[in-house]
Amino acid sequence: MRMPKRSLPPLRALQAFEATARHLSISQAAAELGVTPGAVSHQIKALEDWLGAALFHRLTRALRLTEAGEAALPLMTEGFDRLAAATACMQTRTDDHLLTISVSPGFGSLWLVPRLDRFRRKHPEIELRLDGTDRLVDIAKGEADVAIRYGMGGYANVLCDRLFAMRATPVCSPDVLKRGTGLRSPADLAGHTLLHVEWKEAEGSWRTWLLAAGARDVDPYKGPRFTKEDMAVRAALDGEGVALIGDRMAADHLASGRLVRPFDADLSTPLVFAYFFLRPKDREDDPKIRAFRKWMLLEAESVQDAATLSSLP
Repeated sequence: MRMPKRSLPPLRALQAFEATARHLSISQAAAELGVTPGAVSHQIKALEDWLGAALFHRLTRALRLTEAGEAALPLMTEGFDRLAAATACMQTRTDDHLLTISVSPGFGSLWLVPRLDRFRRKHPEIELRLDGTDRLVDIAKGEADVAIRYGMGGYANVLCDRLFAMRATPVCSPDVLKRGTGLRSPADLAGHTLLHVEWKEAEGSWRTWLLAAGARDVDPYKGPRFTKEDMAVRAALDGEGVALIGDRMAADHLASGRLVRPFDADLSTPLVFAYFFLRPKDREDDPKIRAFRKWMLLEAESVQDAATLSSLP
């Protein structure tokens, strides 16, 4: 029995929509896809024409998904994740020098990618492929060679190494400190925009942090919410407000001075979950995995402890 032919718009148009919808930014989508913002806009317009429906509300300085776009995004992201996993399965079976790493987009962009050049210099014979996804890929079945995950540990059917835990800490651009009444104490946050990382609020919300800091007059729910940590960091770098994020994710930006911690390190609150390195049980002797695991553990150990990160006097 012949399967009916799929009626699909061009793949490039779907990619442009999915990336733009995730970032709610044409420029960030263009950077991710390696094309110009104009090309992304053209592909989205072509997709909307093909569908006969708008996918975005074009506001003055922002994008907002329409109801159709909201409904399509999670399915579209899952579809591309599955395509990436299928591609990884093919690649891991055809290239002995390729190592596929499944990693959440936030951890990948904020922590892993800035350090990868050190691994490449040490192991030029290993080609790396980063699969940026929050989907729990099955490395035991070859969907990726290794994975980095945020959770409580105790992952089944894999070998697991704890990399590090974090503390929730407020960070902002140095320019934010000069606005209004400044940021001399947590109570001063009442005059600033709070940037929320939505998926981490179960363990590290502004409400929890403000209560611990004794700032009960600050509205803990005000300000924009982001589904990805790297988006909140980007907003903080752009001076849009004060973000509450894991200290290790901000370590590089704090060290460079692009972000500052306005309050004493003692006001950081510990997060329950930690990052873990996962690898298949049946591939302990794989030289690629052994090399990358050893490097990851050393990098995690060398990350400056949150207590020693510089804060303003």
